[in-house]
Amino acid sequence: MANTIKVRKNYQYCLYRCDKKDEKLRHKIFVASTIWNHFIALQRRYYRMTGKYIPLHRMNKHVLKLRKMKRFALWQDLHSQACQDVCRRIDKAYQRFFKRLSKGRPKFKRASKYKSFTLPQKDKGYQLVDYNRNKPKGDDKWTRERGIIRIDGTHYKFVQHRPIQGEIKTLTVKQDSMGRLWLFFSVIETISIKQVSTGKSGGFDFGLKTFLTDDEGRAWSSPQFFTQGLRKTSTLHRRLSRKVQGSNHHKRAKCALAKHSADVANRRRDFQYKLAHRLCDEYDIIYIEDLNIEGMKQLWGRKVSDLAFAQFVDILEWVAFKRGKKVMKIDRWYPSTQTCSACDFVNQQITLRDREWCCPECKTHHQRDHNAAKNIKTAGASAGY
Repeated sequence: MANTIKVRKNYQYCLYRCDKKDEKLRHKIFVASTIWNHFIALQRRYYRMTGKYIPLHRMNKHVLKLRKMKRFALWQDLHSQACQDVCRRIDKAYQRFFKRLSKGRPKFKRASKYKSFTLPQKDKGYQLVDYNRNKPKGDDKWTRERGIIRIDGTHYKFVQHRPIQGEIKTLTVKQDSMGRLWLFFSVIETISIKQVSTGKSGGFDFGLKTFLTDDEGRAWSSPQFFTQGLRKTSTLHRRLSRKVQGSNHHKRAKCALAKHSADVANRRRDFQYKLAHRLCDEYDIIYIEDLNIEGMKQLWGRKVSDLAFAQFVDILEWVAFKRGKKVMKIDRWYPSTQTCSACDFVNQQITLRDREWCCPECKTHHQRDHNAAKNIKTAGASAGY
């Protein structure tokens, strides 16, 4: 059985390096950063004078007016819709601040910290160009496809490793910490959800010693990629600290550190995607806990970040959605570890060091994570999920 549904997806492609052309895109990102800082200052000054906030429609009109002035002639190097998108980002940041979803009001950003600009509409500021390249004779390993995009009259080549499906809505040009430029196409795509039912449901407990433990007693350990590369990370940090800031040696050392960090993140995401697909192959419904990750980071710090359980949950939910499966979260205050899965007795004497314990009521011996996974599955099923 297959159903179709429209979803918003991102396609990410890396631009081929070309120093002269890349400098044009980096200049546009710099222009976007000046617009950001100008309107942040404008918002703060307007609030001090009137106690009010400048709404988005007024910012959009004002930025178009300023572009025509000689003083702000630099802003004409960026497309008008991209300038308005910077105002939209500021409005979105302030709306999060008003709803207390962010820690503080939007701040000024240095040009080196501002990384992207967005072109909202196709054929206005950018256009994809059809480009076909024949495979060289005798080269069976040549598999990379090249795409061409025209941005403000300049053609750029990018590695189009897969075709773009669906309707393109926006294009974002972003520079990463290594100085590479990327294209992010946001599209509305119709995907087919093929549901293959297995009739099984499972409860899973997240732990620091064992990444996941299911209700059947099986365990999955995380390789802890950051810990594996910790020695190299420390070495690269020391090399960076010894370089003169702003020098070419400092830039190369900073790029090497960023490359290593990106490699660790990519390996972690690859592991989590493979594990998510493996779980969705076996289960129709997956029960997990709604954990307070930020609180866990304050207690155990780096190891919680290395395991990246919040990222894994996002990946698992997306994979389950595409395959017609369900991921259900139980209440974070449910005492899954302290509850006996045999008689429902709650043993409040258990500490974090107790990996195994015996129930005082029914005398059942429990392995800590296995028992918690059983309780998570029972609590999720009894809640009617």
